[in-house]
Amino acid sequence: MGKQFWKPGNMLYPVPAVMVSCARTGERPNIITVAWAGTVCSSPVMVSISVRPERYSYSIMKETGEFVINLVTRDLVYAADYCGVKSGRDTDKFLNMKLTPVPMEHVSAPGIGESPVNIECRITQILKLGSHDMFLADVAGVAVDEAWLNEQGKFELNRAGLAAYSHGEYFALGEKIGSFGYSVRKSGPKTALADPRKAQGKKRTDGDRKKKADKK
Repeated sequence: MGKQFWKPGNMLYPVPAVMVSCARTGERPNIITVAWAGTVCSSPVMVSISVRPERYSYSIMKETGEFVINLVTRDLVYAADYCGVKSGRDTDKFLNMKLTPVPMEHVSAPGIGESPVNIECRITQILKLGSHDMFLADVAGVAVDEAWLNEQGKFELNRAGLAAYSHGEYFALGEKIGSFGYSVRKSGPKTALADPRKAQGKKRTDGDRKKKADKK
């Protein structure tokens, strides 16, 4: 199997599906989607989002110095797509998508009540890069939906049905295929999955055995 070599392009997929909420004082809040959002540092806790300067929310975030990143679940994908194609200049996205703006603890921008995680962000720097400007931000706090806490108080985020965006399409997270460090773990939970390459090899061997049995 060969490779085709294309011109440079943004092909780092999948990426988190997120909705970013923001608001000026006295104005209705707005929501945008961004394809490029991610963690940039763990201490201090920092994130980044990249936004085109012509977008309506760009000036809101630049003036207020804050925003909220809201994770998207399977149930929120339709709203996320709507918020990505409609402009807040003439659309009340919270109202039209029946989303709930909820007060945050550390920023004045609202979070989205239906999202399982709201990440409160304070902008520290805006980097002008070209088609997009990157907003670097400190994470001031995180709000989580209590519905996803188990009886021991552990936050089981992966049960919430998180969604991802890949090459123009949305996907719900699927089957768990491993956990961090399982490839080098000498002993651990029985739920740690085996090396998928070995599993594939075993499947081929079983198939070969069946073919031989059929010939007999």
